[in-house]
Amino acid sequence: MIVAISGPPGSGKTTVAERFARAHGYEMISAGALFRERAKDHGMSLETFGRYAEEHPDVDRALDEDIIQRVRKLAGAGKDVVVDGRLQPWLLEKHGVPCLKVLIDAPVEVRAERIAGREGKSVKQATKEIKERERSERTRYAKVYGIDVRDTSIFDLVVDSSDKTPDAFVRIIEERVATWEK
Repeated sequence: MIVAISGPPGSGKTTVAERFARAHGYEMISAGALFRERAKDHGMSLETFGRYAEEHPDVDRALDEDIIQRVRKLAGAGKDVVVDGRLQPWLLEKHGVPCLKVLIDAPVEVRAERIAGREGKSVKQATKEIKERERSERTRYAKVYGIDVRDTSIFDLVVDSSDKTPDAFVRIIEERVATWEK
């Protein structure tokens, strides 16, 4: 079973993916963590690397191909996989990889508060960074793949995380996985 979890920055997608993977023995692949590693390798902040990726589509293509290969390898070995990342559900579908596609969302104000608390910055700064990151992602993903990340029609499950704990989300996904596998 493959579960692909998407959502905008601060929605809770990585937290939920990690908890779900841990609770059910799934292998975890985080596109965000890999992107951050590559930004660090280039000596750039996340925001600067995002702008760099806008001008260098090979950054996204290489990262996304790496993730698809990892998912296929683990699934081919009989492993259950949860992959989190803004674009992963679209890419897995595009590559014919069957998966449960989950979108976790929340209003920008809620997401900014989460990021501000997690990263020790002001809500105003977190909001500014979220908006820039979302603009960059929309630009890159439309340019590189022709994907509009605002189109939620591909998802099997769409849930607002603003009033739910990560554990409540894990239970919601567990229920959907149980019915999806039948």
